[in-house]
Amino acid sequence: MRFRALATDFDETLADRAHVARNTLLALARFQNRNGRLVLVTGRELPALREVFPHLERFDCVVLENGALLYVPSTGCEKVLARRPPAAFVRSLHRLGVTPISVGRCVVATVRTHEKLVRKAIREHRLKLRVILNRESLMILPAGVDKGSGLKAALAQLQLSPSQVAGIGDAENDSAFLRRCGFSMAVANAIPTLKKQVDLVTTTETGDGVIEAIETLLGQH
Repeated sequence: MRFRALATDFDETLADRAHVARNTLLALARFQNRNGRLVLVTGRELPALREVFPHLERFDCVVLENGALLYVPSTGCEKVLARRPPAAFVRSLHRLGVTPISVGRCVVATVRTHEKLVRKAIREHRLKLRVILNRESLMILPAGVDKGSGLKAALAQLQLSPSQVAGIGDAENDSAFLRRCGFSMAVANAIPTLKKQVDLVTTTETGDGVIEAIETLLGQH
């Protein structure tokens, strides 16, 4: 098998409306049975992910909070890869009427419609924060932290090089980690801009697209 690892996004890639189909899980197992390693790369926070996906142990590494947290299911080890924005900044978001707001170990998240207010708060506090879009969602993280930096940490943990990894995703924030992969893919339901950036676009959507991607990888020599 040409690629030793598969890195996949969760929402609207591996999962369809937060549900991962049994056939998709079986495809992940087939990849592992060929000595493949699995990395999940998501913007979700760990507690929220566990609520909808009780199969984290299938993955060798999980990158959470859009690159700010690394979790190793086999050991339960969590490694924070960034600093949380200051509490005063979060209070400013509340004052400006930004809602809902979710605060993780590092990430602060809301919805895309509040982008102007979020940028206003960043300017007011003179912070080196980055706004990352993911379809209707918006995440705020320190500059330099994204899914690409998170995948880099995961590959160091697994002692793999980027050239050994294939990746698949669907949205704006996936571009950062797909650019680091030796082979990049997008599911059929991906946004048009991402489809233009990758090596392969699957003919099927979400979990079926991941199955298609895995079959492609297993057929490569």
